[in-house]
Amino acid sequence: MPYLSIPVFLASLLAGNAVQPFPPEITEFIPYQNNPVFQPGGPECWDAAIRERGWILREDGAYHLWYTGYQPGDAQTMKLGYATSPDGISWTRHPGNPIYSEHWVEDMMVVKLGPTYYMFAEGKDDQAHLLTSADRLHWTRQGVIDIRKVNGEPLEPGPFGTPAALYEDGTWYLFYERNDEAVWVATSKDLRVWTNIQDEPVLRPGPEPYDVTMIALNQIVKHNGRYYAYYHATCPENGRDRWTMCVAASPDLVHWEKYAGNPIIAPDHSSGILVHDGQQYRMYTMHRAVDLFFPKTVASGNAASGTQENPAR
Repeated sequence: MPYLSIPVFLASLLAGNAVQPFPPEITEFIPYQNNPVFQPGGPECWDAAIRERGWILREDGAYHLWYTGYQPGDAQTMKLGYATSPDGISWTRHPGNPIYSEHWVEDMMVVKLGPTYYMFAEGKDDQAHLLTSADRLHWTRQGVIDIRKVNGEPLEPGPFGTPAALYEDGTWYLFYERNDEAVWVATSKDLRVWTNIQDEPVLRPGPEPYDVTMIALNQIVKHNGRYYAYYHATCPENGRDRWTMCVAASPDLVHWEKYAGNPIIAPDHSSGILVHDGQQYRMYTMHRAVDLFFPKTVASGNAASGTQENPAR
């Protein structure tokens, strides 16, 4: 982490203690009336089930979806699928699916930087790895992500998954979880070696009851000068495999304040991400099927559920 002068360091600490804003346009959502918008392919298909976080990128006047497909009960590799849509609602699978099956790919996210697409994904045994592409379709695996402690030592053996990357001002930031127990952040200049900003987590479960069991971070969004972490969580009341969507805010990517209105999407909807459609943000949740949610503050007409009383909780 770059050296911080004492005044800047103190300012960062004070900022971390400041109350963070949570604008309704990125925290309050209502479900689309015809959910789900994307479903598994059917019992005989390679994507008879879809799993965990997929990723949607709006680019060149279209929506691009990457997702993990698999056959339940089969020990085969989790494979990468691809679909496109003109409106983010009606989707067409790529005829060449699965587009990548050489290695295990799940729980992925994509960052476009220059001409290159960078995919951060979980691999086998929850080891995060990096893939790159020039055309969204053909992906080259760059290897397991090398994350180091502050002192340069490798992480202890074990899983490190749900990688969520952000690129800003020449630095890559990578948020990752270990056993869904907490979230850490590391940085890199070259995508080869990543170093923890601190060896303590930046986001932990609880003490709030809604996320006291497990958490994993899906996406970082910068909105009006603040960072927002969208994460999924479980609690004893929901059960281990029934996740909710939650959000936290930060001025500096290290000090996070959880939204008092969490969870923002009720179980069982998880692995959610925000996508800007050119006019507003919308949220997609990904696990088992893809569901769409529109901002409650925007009159969505037929796009959203006709029943707006407590639609998401």
